[in-house]
Amino acid sequence: MSRGVEWEFRDLVLSRHLSRNAVRQALVELAEHGGWELDRLRIGNDGVRRVIVRRKIIRQRPTLWAS
Repeated sequence: MSRGVEWEFRDLVLSRHLSRNAVRQALVELAEHGGWELDRLRIGNDGVRRVIVRRKIIRQRPTLWAS
């Protein structure tokens, strides 16, 4: 990661009863419509998927100098 980039993180916990296809579709929706990208996916011994997604925080810089 480059210096100065800020990230927003979101934790998701997905049930073990969701199919792989349903999980994939949910992550695709987050990526396409929310700008999120997959940071980490862990599957626990109980089958629960713990997903961390992230997206860049874009800060606007002032373009005009205030007098």
